[in-house]
Amino acid sequence: MPERMGLLGAIVAVSLYSLYILLFVFRLLDQVRAGHWIASLQFLAAIPLVYLLLKGPQLGRPGIYYLQIGLMLVFLLVELLLDYIYLVNFRQVRWMVISYVVLFFAATGGLLGVAAYAGRTWTMAAVILYLIMAVLAFVQRALTGM
Repeated sequence: MPERMGLLGAIVAVSLYSLYILLFVFRLLDQVRAGHWIASLQFLAAIPLVYLLLKGPQLGRPGIYYLQIGLMLVFLLVELLLDYIYLVNFRQVRWMVISYVVLFFAATGGLLGVAAYAGRTWTMAAVILYLIMAVLAFVQRALTGM
């Protein structure tokens, strides 16, 4: 069971990184609406993340594991509230953007630790995708302001 849970965590991490890469590429291609639709798929990750959180005690996961998953769940909630429910135009307010970006990178960075439970190959894939995602995040922000 620990191997399956590790694999599930890695699949969630790699899937989210891939999804965010697609989002940033669509923004760079000036396809904001398509990017927004694709990004809405991120909320599906909450289901396996909550499951992993609940299974953590059975697997003897350390405290940081709960922090890593919890941060991602908090980010998904903030994203849902800001971009999908209240439609807050926060990307033009410096302090809000900085707070959002810090939360985004803390949450997605934490998923590297979750992916690590699946072994070296999954960890390397997650690290590579995370780095690509990070570069694209800053490039698309610089070029599009989003």
